[in-house]
Amino acid sequence: MTTVIAIHEVDDVAHWLSSPKRDEFLASHGMTAKTFVSPNGGNKVGLVIENVSSVAALTEALQGDDAAAAMKYDGVRPATVELFEAS
Repeated sequence: MTTVIAIHEVDDVAHWLSSPKRDEFLASHGMTAKTFVSPNGGNKVGLVIENVSSVAALTEALQGDDAAAAMKYDGVRPATVELFEAS
């Protein structure tokens, strides 16, 4: 298992933080996450995702319909998603 940092932009940070969809999606894939926001404001947010079997598996999961629905609900801007693998 590995740990991944995901950075991306959202439409509304408060909505993103309060949404249960992210945790529901990750839990359905056996993963957990801790959320982060910029102390300077703005719409860029981050996650530390744990229990990731591989970045390839996470990337594949993010291509699914359940991920698309969760991201849409959460206001995630998919084109801005960047993943970083623990080294």
